[in-house]
Amino acid sequence: MVVLLQPALHAQKNDWLVKPPSIKAQVIKSADGKELTLYNGLLKRVFRISPDVGCISYENLTIQKELLRAVKPEAILTINGKVYNLGGLYGQTENAYLLPDEVVHLRPGEDGFKCTGYAVTTIKAALNWKSRMWMPKISQATGKTIVFHYVATVPELAGLNVDINYELYDGIPLINKSLIITNLGSMNLKLNRVKNEILGMAEEEGPISTNLTLNKPPQGLYIESNYAFNNNFSYPYSDQSTHWEGDSTYVTKVGEPKAAPVLLEVYEDDAPGVLLAPGDTVHSVRTNELMMDSYDREARGLAVRKMYAVIAPWVTENPIFMHLITNDDREIMTAIDQCAATGYEAIIISFGSDLNMEDTSAANLLRWKNIADYAHSKNIKLGCYALFSSRHISESDDIINPKTGKTGGTIFGNAPCFGSKWGLGFRDKIKAFFIGTGFDIWENDGPYPGDICASTSHPGHKNVDDSQWAQVEIQKELYHWLNHRGVYINSPDWYFLDGSNKIAMGYREENFSLPRAQQKILNRQNIYDATWEKMPSMGWGFVPLTEYHGGGSAATIEPLSQHLDDYEQLMMQYYGAGIQACYRGPRLYDTPTTKKLVTRVIKWYKKYREILNSNIIHLRRADGKEWDGIMHANPGLKDKGLVMLYNPTDQPIHKTINLPLFYTGLTRTAFIQEKDSRSKIYRLNRDYDVEYPVTIPAQSYTWLLIR
Repeated sequence: MVVLLQPALHAQKNDWLVKPPSIKAQVIKSADGKELTLYNGLLKRVFRISPDVGCISYENLTIQKELLRAVKPEAILTINGKVYNLGGLYGQTENAYLLPDEVVHLRPGEDGFKCTGYAVTTIKAALNWKSRMWMPKISQATGKTIVFHYVATVPELAGLNVDINYELYDGIPLINKSLIITNLGSMNLKLNRVKNEILGMAEEEGPISTNLTLNKPPQGLYIESNYAFNNNFSYPYSDQSTHWEGDSTYVTKVGEPKAAPVLLEVYEDDAPGVLLAPGDTVHSVRTNELMMDSYDREARGLAVRKMYAVIAPWVTENPIFMHLITNDDREIMTAIDQCAATGYEAIIISFGSDLNMEDTSAANLLRWKNIADYAHSKNIKLGCYALFSSRHISESDDIINPKTGKTGGTIFGNAPCFGSKWGLGFRDKIKAFFIGTGFDIWENDGPYPGDICASTSHPGHKNVDDSQWAQVEIQKELYHWLNHRGVYINSPDWYFLDGSNKIAMGYREENFSLPRAQQKILNRQNIYDATWEKMPSMGWGFVPLTEYHGGGSAATIEPLSQHLDDYEQLMMQYYGAGIQACYRGPRLYDTPTTKKLVTRVIKWYKKYREILNSNIIHLRRADGKEWDGIMHANPGLKDKGLVMLYNPTDQPIHKTINLPLFYTGLTRTAFIQEKDSRSKIYRLNRDYDVEYPVTIPAQSYTWLLIR
């Protein structure tokens, strides 16, 4: 039996989260030429390539665990209503496990496709993006790609080619799988369904009950694709493609084979009819498969967060910005000057202002270009806001609800279809605005969230069957275009893998109408909860300098000079977490004293910016009655850790706090300093922890630097 160790009991030298292995990704061909192995020291995926291609082993080398129990097709396409398997080997007698001696007797399928060969290349970047914002020093992802080439062998699919791509990354137990489907024939084809991954997974428990609530999918593999939406601030609730299902061929399964979720299939739920015309190419979803070696929540979260830095490095960009609300150009210029004076790097002209990106008249573009030019002369990036959904355009441009045949009833009530004439025009106007003004940031509210449209007259899609897929593709193309121009994207949905930089951290907007004391505790709870799966740079928070959703003077910071303590702590909570908040108002400071405060906080943040943008270790969640805190950890920096501790009570807190330093990479001793005091040396115990005595002032905070 394999025992999954908790992080503190791992040897650090074997934990890739602390020190990635020096072994590089490689593709190894067996001596007899019948097998190919993808290997990087952390995982091993073995393919039998004769008599056909089939994955016969998928192993987590860290815990010596085989994930597969059965061979399945490499992909499954449903075309014009008929199902075709690509690859796979058949004749396995026992689906609970696969013995090496049985592999040689497996036979190929006869489903209309043949593998004609393969190619091995280096990994290429998923997006052609340009970085113009601050980001930590990270290396471009490297690794190996193997591409299996398939051609159709049946007349009804003549000219159809499929490439199945596997990308294995260096230094992380991660494989990305995708398909490229090209119609080189003369017939229109309808892609009803594309299953780009099918894995017969070994289960981790075997309850006899057929109650589905008792059956859990295997936890050894984390799956994330770039087909995620639905207006949620986390991937698990946005995922639209991962399916854990029963396997009727697994007849020796304990309990009911059809009920136990031991078969992984990746496909889109609501894209049953994508047209593939002659000359067209369709790219499937990109499925990331990350191996997990622990049930520990922190370790699993860290693995996912590190994955984002590898496959979507743009999410590590993290400019310091304010949310400006004004209709006065002079106030915009003043805000630009204030940002430059205090160390801010960007302004997003927010909703509630009179910036209209849909106005592409020469006069409007010139107005905003002049303002952008002034901002750039001060080294300040300029951003803009646009609303897509939650609005009614027209009966001919809105989403047609398939259930009613009428507009309305979408996720946001009324929403335009991205494939409508208006939707395509919106896309073109956004591009024209950025070309004409030179703006740097786009905050788009309510982009396409997954609605299905029954219109048959919209130019951007054919009908209800392809409407979701087509609208997603329109949005991806726009995001990719912006990425190539170096435009930073704030988006309230999970589009990270196609170019979005930041999402809402997760909060209830109405809470910002509550008194400031409540906001501070709620904000820290939101930070704590959101950073299990997001890096600090991936989420934005909120600070209502002026009234937002009501609440009056008790909820806001204005007049700023009268609430300096609250202003400071709200900034320190966010900057101390490495998170940018929307400081929403007409200015950053109102007096020299306020300016000095803002400048001091930003100077502190920039001094420790690398470690503050490193991943968070969760110490204690805020509950309003005791201390709470977080710790940043990064074994690759001189500053190995930075701890933020808060005291919401009316009395000083004197505590000895356990600091878990495993993920800092320190093994024996740590130098710890509180704020700007002299550092002291502490010895780590066998669990890589330090017991640290601290005093946290009443209704305030302190911070510790670890080296």
